[in-house]
Amino acid sequence: MYDYIIIGAGSAGCVLANRLTENPQIKVLLLEAGNPDKSLKIHIPAGYGDLFKTKYDWTYYTEKQSYLNNRQLYFPRGKVLGGSSSINAMIYIRGNSDDYDNWHNLGNLGWSGKKVLDYFKKAENQSRVIDEYHSVNGLLNVTDLRDRNPLSHVFIKAATEFGLTYNNDFNGKQQEGIGFYQVTQKNGQRHSAATAYLKPVLFRKNLTVKTNSQVTSILFAEKRVVGLIYENKNVEHKVTINREVILSAGTINSPQLLMLSGIGCAKHLKSLNIPVLVDLPGVGQNLQDHLVVPVVYKSTKNITLANLKNPQNFLKYLFFKKGALTSNIAEAGGFLKTVNNLDKVNLQLHFVPGCLINHGFTKRKQHGFTLCPTLLYPQSKGNIKLSSKNPLKPPFIQPNYLENPQDLEVLLSGVKISRQILQSEAFHTYRGEEIIPSSEIQTNEDISAFIRNTAESLYHPVGSCKMGNDSMSVVNSKLQVHGVKGLRVVDASIMPNIIGGNTNAPTIMIAEKAADMIKSINNE
Repeated sequence: MYDYIIIGAGSAGCVLANRLTENPQIKVLLLEAGNPDKSLKIHIPAGYGDLFKTKYDWTYYTEKQSYLNNRQLYFPRGKVLGGSSSINAMIYIRGNSDDYDNWHNLGNLGWSGKKVLDYFKKAENQSRVIDEYHSVNGLLNVTDLRDRNPLSHVFIKAATEFGLTYNNDFNGKQQEGIGFYQVTQKNGQRHSAATAYLKPVLFRKNLTVKTNSQVTSILFAEKRVVGLIYENKNVEHKVTINREVILSAGTINSPQLLMLSGIGCAKHLKSLNIPVLVDLPGVGQNLQDHLVVPVVYKSTKNITLANLKNPQNFLKYLFFKKGALTSNIAEAGGFLKTVNNLDKVNLQLHFVPGCLINHGFTKRKQHGFTLCPTLLYPQSKGNIKLSSKNPLKPPFIQPNYLENPQDLEVLLSGVKISRQILQSEAFHTYRGEEIIPSSEIQTNEDISAFIRNTAESLYHPVGSCKMGNDSMSVVNSKLQVHGVKGLRVVDASIMPNIIGGNTNAPTIMIAEKAADMIKSINNE
C-alpha cells in the first residue's frame, strides 16, 4: 500500500514525486501512461518537432472550430516521462506577477505574485541572472541558449528599430520588452522535469515509477478516495492508498479522469450512464489556451535552421553539445501592448530563424524566418467533455477559439506589428518575399480571414479544473477537489485564468507549492 499515488509523470508529477519522497517514511507510486524518455530526439533540443504525432504524443485534436473555418486543430500533449516538458520548446517564462495577484484576488489565498515567487525561485537553478527574482539552488536548470542563430540577433535589432525596449530578463522586475528567451537546458541538452526532478531520485526505495500505465478509474468509499485502477499491457491493476491520490494528468486528462470517476456535471455524466458521485459542474469547463499565427518571409541568406540536420551540425552536437541542434527553435521574442493604455502586455512574440508553418509539418526547401504573434489573454473559453465512458478514448476538446471578437482584434494587431518588425531596416539584406500571409493580404478583412485559416494552438491549455470557491470551481486553494476527501489536482488545469506566457515554469511552480502544502499536513 502506498501513501500517495500520483497520476501522470509530467512536469507536475515529477516535481511531486521528488519532493514527497524526501521523507523516507512516505511511500509514493508514480503512474505514467506513456513511455520512458529514451529517445535521443527528446534530449537533443532541436529534435522536439520530430516527436509530434509519435508514441511520445497523445496526438489530440480539437473539435471543429466555428470561428476558424471549422478546422480541427492539432493539440500535442506529452505522453512520456516528463510529459510536455519532454516535447516542448523549453522556453522559461513565469508570466506576469499581476496574473497571480488576480488568482489571489479571486479568493485563492496564498497564490499572489509575491507568494508564488518563492516557489519559482525554489525550483530554479539560474545560470546568468543573480538578483532578488532568481535562485541558483533549485533543481530546474535555466540558462541562455548556447548558440543563437544570426537571424535571432537581427530580429532583436529590428524590434528595437520598431520601438520595443530590450529586456534582459522577462522573469524579473518587468516583463515588457524584447529579448532572447532563456531555456530549460543543461549542458546543451533538454532539462525536462523528468531529468531535473525524477531521475536523480529513482534510487529512493520509497518511490515506485511505472510507465505505460494508464489510470482508468479512481476508487471511493462513499466520498473518500481509497485507491485506483490502472492498465498495464492490457492487465488491470488495483492499488490502494493510505492518504491521497494526486491527479497530475494535465489539462485534458485530469478532468477526463474526474468525470470517468463520477465527478463532474451530473447531466453530462448521466448522459453516458456514469454514476454521479459529486455533481461538480466546473469539471472540464474554463478551458483556455494561447493561439498563435505565423508570419513568414523568405531569407536571402542560407543561414537559417533549414541547415539544422546537416552532418556538420550533428558532429558539433555529438562531440561538444554545441551548434544549431542546441536551438529551441523559438530563440527570441518578447511581450508588448497592442494598445498603449493597457495595464499590462497582451501579446507575445516568438521568433524562429526558419520556416514554421503548420507546426513544422509543412516542409519548405527554401530558407526563411518566422515571427509568431501570440494571444496572451484570450477572452474565449472552452471545455473538455467525455466522448465515451471508455477511458481509452480521447475526450472532446472544444477551446472555442476566437468566439470572443476581442481575441481576433489582438491577433490582427499582432500580424500587423510582426510585419512591421520584419520589414524594418535591420532585415533589409536578409528579407525576401513574404511567404505568408503574402503581400496580397493587406486589408483587415483579408488578414482576419488569414488568421481564421492559419491560427494554431501554442500548446498551453489550462484551466479545466479551476481553483476557487465559486460554483464552477473544481479545487480549493489547497488544490483539494471539492466534495470529496483524499483527492487533489496538481497541474496546469487548476489555473483560474491563463497566465501571460509559456506555461511550463508555472506548472512546476504549482507543483512545488502543492508539495509544501501536502508536507505541511503530514507534519501536523
